[in-house]
Amino acid sequence: MRRPRLGLELTVLAVVGVLLIAALGAGWASLYRQFWGPTAFVERYVSLLAAGRAADALALPGVGVDSSRLTEEGLPEDASDALLRRAALSAITDVRALGERSVGDAVEVTIGFRAAGNAGSTTFTVEQSGWVGVVPSWRFAESPLAVIDLVVRGSMAFDVNGFTLDKRQVSSLGAEAPPLDPVALLVFSPGIYRISVDTPIAATEGVDVLADAPLAHVPLEVQAEPTAEFVNVVQERVDSFLDDCATQQVLQPTACPFGFVVQNRIANLPSWSIVTYPTITLVPDGAGWAVPAVEATARIEVDIRSLFDGSVRTVQEDVTFGIDAEITVLPDGTASILVGSPEGD
Repeated sequence: MRRPRLGLELTVLAVVGVLLIAALGAGWASLYRQFWGPTAFVERYVSLLAAGRAADALALPGVGVDSSRLTEEGLPEDASDALLRRAALSAITDVRALGERSVGDAVEVTIGFRAAGNAGSTTFTVEQSGWVGVVPSWRFAESPLAVIDLVVRGSMAFDVNGFTLDKRQVSSLGAEAPPLDPVALLVFSPGIYRISVDTPIAATEGVDVLADAPLAHVPLEVQAEPTAEFVNVVQERVDSFLDDCATQQVLQPTACPFGFVVQNRIANLPSWSIVTYPTITLVPDGAGWAVPAVEATARIEVDIRSLFDGSVRTVQEDVTFGIDAEITVLPDGTASILVGSPEGD
């Protein structure tokens, strides 16, 4: 009677042992997926971005990238890291793993997310970098950073997700940076970046750029538009210029776009006034702005003495003329306005 009972007990113990091993295996597998596996490593990176922890995300193995690696990928080697900070991050939500697959010695991990309300996904490549005790450690085999190659026309200053930059801050040429040269900016992927301009001179509503691929090259051009306040300033400058011209009591005011020609002699100094001021509009002109040719009207009043009989008659005549202007934005953010007349006038 003892032997059958002993056999039953051994069988029960064996079953319990198998179940315990299975439970331990399942627990290990679950912990591996949640904390130690490649998907967990990538989820941690994206979750850090979602939490605004840019410095911690940048510190993960394989995230940082040097100039030689950028060159290998055909990216600008002087790309600035100014946007790799909390202030330039956008909101990422609904971070979730979509799958992983082995590719040689590496693992491709696909993560889903929502950025600015839009669903997206990014695939990262990671590789094992060693062990920490009995669990593996991982690193990005390919940096998850991307590069935005940005040209902003009409302004040296611009905002990225509300973080203000100046081209001279992020260009390798510093203060000598040409206004129309692109600036290369490293950004985290995934992420959505709104590029906008908001200065007293120029503004834009903003353009959204989605960085959703590691080491992607994203070219972008943004054209700023003149603000109403800036147009008013130019209008005032042009009006003041014409008023100054009108104070000159000569037939051909110096460096002015209008004048009057007579065949006889004048009996007194002429008097000018501006009848119609030009209505100013601004258009992009390279790195600055220009006033397209527009017409205005000045009035001259002068007494003219006839060379034939010496008689004097008063002339009052309206003179229509054209005017334009070139506007250069100076390094300190102010504008230089050069008013003149269109070529050929």
